[in-house]
Amino acid sequence: MSSASFPRRSARTQGFSLGAPRNFTVAGDGARVLFLRSTSGTDRTTALWALDTATGAERLLVDPAKLQAEDQVTAEEQARRERARERATGITGYSTDRDGEQVVFTLSGRLFIAEVSTGDARELPVQQPVADPRPSPDGRHIAYLSAGQLRVIAADGTGDRALAEPDGDNVTWGAAEFIAAEEMDRHRGYWWAPSSEELLVARVDETPVRHWYLGDPAHPDRVPVATRYPAAGTANAEVTLAAIGLDGQRVAVEWDRSTYPYLVTAHWSRHGSPLIAVQTRDQRTQLLLSVDTEAGTTTEIHRDTDPQWIDIKPGWPSWTPGGELVRIDAAEGAYRLVVGDRPWTAAPLQVRGIVDIGTEDVLVSGSEDDPAEVHLYRVTATGHERLTSGFGVHTGTRGGDVLVVATSDLDRARTGVVVRRGERTIAEIDNHAESHGLDLNVRLLRLGERELRSALLLPSGYTAADGPLPVLLDPYGGPHAQRVLARQQGYLTSQWFADQGFAVLITDGRGMAGRGPDWDRAIAGDLAGPPLQDQVDALHAAAAEHPELDLDRVAIRGWSFGGYLAGLAVLRRPDVFHAAIVGAGVVDWRLYDTHYTERYLGDPNTSPEVYEANSLLRDAAKLERPMLIVHGTVDDNVVLAHGLRLSAALTAAARPHSVLPLAGVSHMPTDETTSENLLLMQVDFLRASLAR
Repeated sequence: MSSASFPRRSARTQGFSLGAPRNFTVAGDGARVLFLRSTSGTDRTTALWALDTATGAERLLVDPAKLQAEDQVTAEEQARRERARERATGITGYSTDRDGEQVVFTLSGRLFIAEVSTGDARELPVQQPVADPRPSPDGRHIAYLSAGQLRVIAADGTGDRALAEPDGDNVTWGAAEFIAAEEMDRHRGYWWAPSSEELLVARVDETPVRHWYLGDPAHPDRVPVATRYPAAGTANAEVTLAAIGLDGQRVAVEWDRSTYPYLVTAHWSRHGSPLIAVQTRDQRTQLLLSVDTEAGTTTEIHRDTDPQWIDIKPGWPSWTPGGELVRIDAAEGAYRLVVGDRPWTAAPLQVRGIVDIGTEDVLVSGSEDDPAEVHLYRVTATGHERLTSGFGVHTGTRGGDVLVVATSDLDRARTGVVVRRGERTIAEIDNHAESHGLDLNVRLLRLGERELRSALLLPSGYTAADGPLPVLLDPYGGPHAQRVLARQQGYLTSQWFADQGFAVLITDGRGMAGRGPDWDRAIAGDLAGPPLQDQVDALHAAAAEHPELDLDRVAIRGWSFGGYLAGLAVLRRPDVFHAAIVGAGVVDWRLYDTHYTERYLGDPNTSPEVYEANSLLRDAAKLERPMLIVHGTVDDNVVLAHGLRLSAALTAAARPHSVLPLAGVSHMPTDETTSENLLLMQVDFLRASLAR
């Protein structure tokens, strides 16, 4: 094991994720499994691999180094990676045809195609830079994006041409707009027809979206980047849809876009007409529409309504091979799988997403009695069967009768990946990630009357004789990004903080995934109150069970929503919290994007008082505890203006505080030196702030 410090090794290995297999595809009717993996736990260059399910043998299919393509990332590709939280280099994504015989990918804005059977890879002569290439289902053509155009080329490298070109300065074809990629988990803007003869293509016009100008103060010689950012209460991009044939014929797809402006997702398979899901701006009504691509008309086939919002879940809507609609709805205390008009699941199973649809079953991921566990379930009209066992987090990919299961738990440092055929394990995919080397001392708890799922981490080898410990709350605390899971990977940095002499408490409060629709919606209209109260209640309940927690020395740190929560804690509850690290925190929700913010807080133009009540700025004058504000200077998600405005409000109120700008850093630091020293500086701040 390297003698480097944990912060250095964590940065070097990207949180000990490099070298782990990911992005699985079961191809060739189960004959092979494709996946991405780098060669070691410190290698950032990801390659494409294949596993033969008959023999269990792994094969390096495409090595980026042999293609002589240095990782020169375009601005568009960098933005895509930011939205996907992608930090590796090399082959960071790929797509296959229906049979899994051909795979396409990009390197440095260039387009490559590889034959899976032989591993032969070649570059295609296309317009550059290339983004999001996808082969047609029959493998004869490849569509891709370049300079706002949707283009297509034959797989043999002939006939490169534009199918759709921008008809305005702010128009693109085939790409997901910012909020679709950032908040709807829709990272694509075009979908092939199963016939391979036409595509559904999104046209995005950003003209209505106001400009923001993001410059790096560390480089005053550089012109600020003008970007279109749809802040809460302001105009979104206009998104339309067209069916475009390979012959260039185009038919506009019509729906009531004034009422349903959000294109949430689309689905096109051999088992039914194309489907699109569209939402109202307030996200309280969502329609599933079937599309007639010849006439351009749409027909409503299902409508969801909710007094708060409609949740977007992976894998839906879609068709069964028999032509029944598959969806997920929130009813009777559960996220339920619905096939046709019949619910196939019920509470306590909370369906998190659809993994695969078979001829007689649907494979879903979900949780039952414990949100810290995630399992795979085979669901039929007569019930469900859990396919994974053991206290942990299990994810999967299925094709035919082959199932790839990735399992993370509290007993192993690396994710284990097995390949099953039926109930039999036929192979295991190697994981090259480095071991973190920490001695985890974590206990999962249920705290207080709401049974808040929490994790308590104490220093390795700690005993009661060592005396009481200062407490560090280390939450995310907002919607979606669940922290308290039954796996080691989410606790490594927290354990390192514990080993510096802290009791670290992580709590998933109301609004967090895994506990059902009512739990999620408890934060409607109030992102401050319930999340903060849950942190306080969990802290006091943990201290009642664990007297080693010293409630006279309590700090909180967080990033993004967690940074917002940390700021709330010391501003509104200085009786409980004695120091805070506000990392890339949202300060004024008017500066955050439309789809996320308006889902929870509504429209600031009609409910300004809600935004005022959820802002950190109104409470700035109340600061009486040490606060460290940390923010990247080129953050394009939670922009630097948040941290600067908080500092300005504190200064105006004559409240001492510290600001740590991270020069050249976006929403998360990635280079080793900054990542390591940022952790060390946080420890120094906490020790000084909590010193008696």
